[in-house]
Amino acid sequence: MPNKVFINLPVKDLVRSVGFFQNLGFSFNPQFTDDKAGCMIVSESIFVMLLTESYFKSFIDTEICDAHYQTEVLIALDAASADEVKRFISKAESLGGTIYTQPKDHGFMYQHSFADLDGHKWELAYIDMNQFPQS
Repeated sequence: MPNKVFINLPVKDLVRSVGFFQNLGFSFNPQFTDDKAGCMIVSESIFVMLLTESYFKSFIDTEICDAHYQTEVLIALDAASADEVKRFISKAESLGGTIYTQPKDHGFMYQHSFADLDGHKWELAYIDMNQFPQS
């Protein structure tokens, strides 16, 4: 079974996108980063490949979705606390990200979302398993 996830996203300006995510606190694996791709490290087993649109196109046989107008994927990441969610989303917005929905507090889960510079939608959520509803 696979044990790593590589999410591939097309970007218009690789340098600008890498800078955006570096300023959010992510690092990049230089071994898989060049002028066509940036390998963002989310965790030991999760990576986001930011690919120039022309390079991304070389892997597919359809058109690239414009994430500013259509949503193909929602990337959800966990957070250690509701405060971490709030800080992260606030920082993303200050760096040029767009808030596209209001935060939601479900009692056991706090979530909030932003779109990156290319319109890809990201969600951060804190889940308090001690408050998780029992079935």
